[in-house]
Amino acid sequence: MKVCGIDLKGNEAIISLVSLADGLFHLPDCRVRRLTLADTSAKGLKSFQSTFAKLVEDYKIDAVIIRQRQTKGKFAGSAIGFKLEAAIELIDGLEVIVFSPTDIKEALRKNPLAVPFSETGLKQFQETAFITAYAWLMKNEYASHDEDGK
Repeated sequence: MKVCGIDLKGNEAIISLVSLADGLFHLPDCRVRRLTLADTSAKGLKSFQSTFAKLVEDYKIDAVIIRQRQTKGKFAGSAIGFKLEAAIELIDGLEVIVFSPTDIKEALRKNPLAVPFSETGLKQFQETAFITAYAWLMKNEYASHDEDGK
């Protein structure tokens, strides 16, 4: 299964592709590391959505995992970030999962990274996107192995 982890920061969607096959992870090369929304008008959002949909199609991504952001408080996500999230979620035929930081921490506690992030070859700014995708894959990979199904 190939997924795209996303960390939304300001007007950018930072991405990391991660695939899992036979219990082994692979980090496929990707032509972009982040997509930026330069214009917040409806035309700009449609362009962002179209660009992202093309990326999903080109790389045959099975699911998009977005790191959930708070809606209020000191660390709340920006309005533009929520627009980006909505644009991604509304792409026809695309499975989009919003994965909470609590669930990410729980998945990492049960299945820690086997190698330090610095050895993945990804850029430092992609770490959150990578961790989001990795944690979701690990949670789903081993959920079927748990007796209680969690």
